[in-house]
Amino acid sequence: MKTEHIDRIIEANPNLANSREVLDSMQEGTYCIHRSWGFGKISGFSEERGMLLIDFEDGDRKGHAMDPVFCIDKLEVLPESHVLTRHRTNPEEVEKEAKKDPVSLIMGILALCDNECSTAREIEGTLSYLFGATKAKKWWANTKKLLVKDPRVAVPPKKNEPYVLRDEPVNPEQEILQDFFEERRSKEKILLAEKLFDLSAEKEDLKDDLPRVLEELTTTIIEARKLNQSERLYGVWVRNNLARDVEEDVEKIEPTSASIIKDSEGNLPELAEQLPSKFHQRFLDLITRVYSDDWRQIILERLLPHCTTKFSGESAHFLLDQGDEKLLLKSLVRWLDEQTIKGPVLLWILKFRKLAKFEEFLQPLFTPRLLSSVFSAIDHEALQNASTRRIPLAEVLSEDKTLIPDVLAKADLETAQDLVQALLLNPGFDDLSKRSLLARFIKLFPEVQDLVEGSGESSSGSSAEGGVSDTLIVSKDSFDQRLTDLEAITNEKIPENSVAIETAREHGDLRENAEYHMAKDEQKVLLARQAELQADLARAQSTDFSDAPSDSVGIGTIVNLVDQSSGEAQTYSILGAWDSDPDNSVLSYETPLGQKLLGKKVGEEVLTDIDGVSHSWRVEGLSRWVDRN
Repeated sequence: MKTEHIDRIIEANPNLANSREVLDSMQEGTYCIHRSWGFGKISGFSEERGMLLIDFEDGDRKGHAMDPVFCIDKLEVLPESHVLTRHRTNPEEVEKEAKKDPVSLIMGILALCDNECSTAREIEGTLSYLFGATKAKKWWANTKKLLVKDPRVAVPPKKNEPYVLRDEPVNPEQEILQDFFEERRSKEKILLAEKLFDLSAEKEDLKDDLPRVLEELTTTIIEARKLNQSERLYGVWVRNNLARDVEEDVEKIEPTSASIIKDSEGNLPELAEQLPSKFHQRFLDLITRVYSDDWRQIILERLLPHCTTKFSGESAHFLLDQGDEKLLLKSLVRWLDEQTIKGPVLLWILKFRKLAKFEEFLQPLFTPRLLSSVFSAIDHEALQNASTRRIPLAEVLSEDKTLIPDVLAKADLETAQDLVQALLLNPGFDDLSKRSLLARFIKLFPEVQDLVEGSGESSSGSSAEGGVSDTLIVSKDSFDQRLTDLEAITNEKIPENSVAIETAREHGDLRENAEYHMAKDEQKVLLARQAELQADLARAQSTDFSDAPSDSVGIGTIVNLVDQSSGEAQTYSILGAWDSDPDNSVLSYETPLGQKLLGKKVGEEVLTDIDGVSHSWRVEGLSRWVDRN
């Protein structure tokens, strides 16, 4: 803006005198970030309207007019040295810096922040404008690892604390070392010791201090009352990692990892579960050393069946890597036969069944008995689960659309009916998921439709004129299409919309946040459509029209009509509620004409009234839709 424009703004509102510097910065060609509208460039000033003109990148909004007074506390004008300004004017140079010296780029961002510090969230916001959200997330994850080792930047111990540009570089090992000796909390002391190990590959800078570190760490492991056995084992492993760099014999430093295992012998599953997942492999290796003769039995009988999925899977992988495929498979088959297999083991089987490493190995397990065990495990968890917490095994089963066909490939009808009955009575599925799974059974065994309906007879063709129930008779194709539409809305569109709402919310100032209001409006549309589809599918009964009558008009009938006055012939196919296609003479049985035709036989007449003109039609012939070819 020109000086005279700023003078007029301040003259009209003297309280803005202290904001002159901010107004002066709003010059054509400068880049800016608006709290709600995002990143843009000031492209001009409309003297007639007294408005800034800003080209925002998000949504390609060009020449967006904004009152400069309203922008004073909402628009950040970026200096030429800002990384975003440099990127828009010379992207090659900034991208080269981001690749070759990422820490320097972050230091440049911090140098322009108040007090030369910024939170991770604020830095991530800048990086998203720089690289785009996906690339920024990956780049920032890698750069944070470099910042931990750089003495020029202070890395916060907690997520909500800021990164700080140091006046003088500080060796990170010495900083953590100081924190370690000052820390009195046992868990935090172990974590700091692990950071020391991770930072110092050579340990030369710590060599003089390591004996004291090891002494304090060992004392903490032995004396700290608040540490449980898994935390003590974790501490021993961190201590042993450090001790190896001063050539200590770690197996002689008490407590040893073996001694903790021995002390926890009666509760090994709980001990394994409480360890960080990165130590699971190490724990299993330790079991083989402590129980050199019985480790296979311990893993198979005490650990694998009684831990959560992550450790159960790690145990199975461990046994396979040790060459014990036959032993593992024998145990899995036995548990299936005895119906004692646990949910976490089943979840591992389902999750890894298509992985090349396990596909052939797991194939013998995929029998109807596996599906029966899955239903039992889901039922058990649902009964034990008083909250609305999700059941992962049920989710995997619902999402894996080829599992039921694979399991039932060699099953007979009786087995399929038993499984359908188990599914119908299972409290671990919501109605929509249950209906989706039932549809997969019906595709393989159409006969189980009767079990689902609770009756051996279909209502197709049984409705007399004017007498249909609340049930919707629909074709299998239309049912599957609406189910697919509902799954897309539930699993894709609504989650994507939720992310869009949260992203827009982070822009702040919801009153003028157009993206937020657009996302909320879309949410209303999606939820309304979801509710509509759920209601329709709850009423729907799918059919292939194979039970349509041959002696009268029913759902699934092709009817030939002749106008009694003109002799005009017309053929209609009377199909399901969602199958109307007037251009191809396909009518839903719910249409007025469809209702009039239901139950009519050859030779009977039907009266219609079209635009006030009455017509009398005679039924000349009938055939079934399924027999049309």
